[in-house]
Amino acid sequence: MEIIISNSSGVPIYEQIKDQIKAKIITNELQSGELLPSIRNLAKDLRCSVITTKNAYDDLVKEGYVITIPAKGFYVAEINMDIAHEEQLNKIENLLDSAVILAKTNNISKDQIKEIIDILYEEEK
Repeated sequence: MEIIISNSSGVPIYEQIKDQIKAKIITNELQSGELLPSIRNLAKDLRCSVITTKNAYDDLVKEGYVITIPAKGFYVAEINMDIAHEEQLNKIENLLDSAVILAKTNNISKDQIKEIIDILYEEEK
């Protein structure tokens, strides 16, 4: 499983791991019932502490994306894609809310914001 860690992103490493695993689950790159790497193996592969990977897995369990089976490991949970989609939309709405406040504070028009979004969408292709 490929996970890319950035030490300069400002986002805690455990959160980067959690978010990337969650994204792989939402896009079905990781399937329901699939065994995830052990905490130790993932820490070794990512060259980070076991505590960091444990925190990422614990959060994924709390959020319902992963289940743990004692003495067997961590598995991708059966998730409701509608709920997962709604969660992502909520995150986007919160980020856009912050962007709109910043834009209004700096007299940036809605058309300029739309143009930025269009450019960003094109770059991601």
